[in-house]
Amino acid sequence: MDPRLLALSPVDGRYRASVEPLARLLSESGLIRERTRVEALWVLQLAESLPQLPAMPLSDALRARLSALAADPGETCASAVKAIESRINHDVKAVEYFVRDELQLAGATPAQLELVHFGCTSEDINNLSYARLLQQARTDLLLPAVDQLLREINTLAHANADVPMLSRTHGQTASPTTLGKELRNVSARLARARARLAQVAILGKWNGAVGNFNAHAFTLPEANWPAISQAFIERNGLTANAHTTQIEPHDWIGEYCDALAALNVILIDFCRDIWGYVSLGYLRQRPVAGEVGSSTMPHKINPIDFENAEGNLGLANALLRFFAEKLPVSRWQRDLTDSTVLRNLGVALGHCLIAWRSASRGLSKIAPDPQRMAADLNNAWEVLGEAVQTVLRAAGVPNGYEKLKDFSRGKALDRQLLADFIATLPLDETQRARLMALTPATYVGLAASLARQ
Repeated sequence: MDPRLLALSPVDGRYRASVEPLARLLSESGLIRERTRVEALWVLQLAESLPQLPAMPLSDALRARLSALAADPGETCASAVKAIESRINHDVKAVEYFVRDELQLAGATPAQLELVHFGCTSEDINNLSYARLLQQARTDLLLPAVDQLLREINTLAHANADVPMLSRTHGQTASPTTLGKELRNVSARLARARARLAQVAILGKWNGAVGNFNAHAFTLPEANWPAISQAFIERNGLTANAHTTQIEPHDWIGEYCDALAALNVILIDFCRDIWGYVSLGYLRQRPVAGEVGSSTMPHKINPIDFENAEGNLGLANALLRFFAEKLPVSRWQRDLTDSTVLRNLGVALGHCLIAWRSASRGLSKIAPDPQRMAADLNNAWEVLGEAVQTVLRAAGVPNGYEKLKDFSRGKALDRQLLADFIATLPLDETQRARLMALTPATYVGLAASLARQ
């Protein structure tokens, strides 16, 4: 049987194909491999920073094996580590023993084996591993997926910059816009949210059991441990956090999750609006050969991609908001409540990717129906009241707004009724002629140029 059919979470079952690249990073296997890389990199850092240690120098063969482990521990690494963990019941110590075994096979001396995990607490390994993984997820998967959505929305915005559309404020007819301008509004919001996510500084700590370099400073007081620590963290592409307890306080993970959740809120808003425009007939969905829209109503093409996206965005944000509130909270110098929570980061990011790709798939199937939009515009002449009353204000006509309110509020207007009213207004012929020529479809302001920006 396909193991996806037995998965408890749809992220690893039904939607596995959408999250496969993320699973390589934030699965148990991905975390084990990253911990192994960090352990190997630390031994190489010690060799560079503390050549005076009795265990130095490292042989070429040993350096080569450490470099290989740091680059790619291999597909069998996770299974080997889990076998060790099954005996000792400690996940990080199992990684240490695995690295020691690998270095022993490469000819490491007993003294050199003691460099593995030297001065470390488990959280030194863990926080750098998660930081590196979340950094890679952001660079390789999250930002490219957002960029793809941005390209697709902007393409639609530019293509439909001039397509007039009736606005609805409070669900009621309002001053017209263009389809392209409404899409561009979304891409502008997403671009800001994307920038916020990209700018979150990813921090790391490497300072021992309670953040004070206690063992380091006692054992080798002559070494500049803060400088060694900072160099190692920055070599990992991270920003050093010098002031921590046993754990890096996870404030940056809270910021990362908040930034993702804010981006998702924009997309929830977008998916609901697109759903509404599909319902109004402003957007048509392209039928896909062989697809079934309803088990009983054959004509239906439901906006399922946007509904799927909205549901997954909600699930992602429920987790992301929890992470942002929980992870920065830890009793005294450390409690273990963050450990099981951190293991679910991949689930939240998985729901993000599923949602974003669903929205992207939905966008590929929609096309505007200008005739349907034009029909609604032609039945909404009341929206020109804004233009008329503003022209009256500009001309200095007293109570222009009130005149339009008395004339139009709650009434069904058409072109002739509005024209008859305009003819009674105390305006010069040029102003009156401009108002007479105005239609709902042409009253879109600068929408087209804004859509193309």
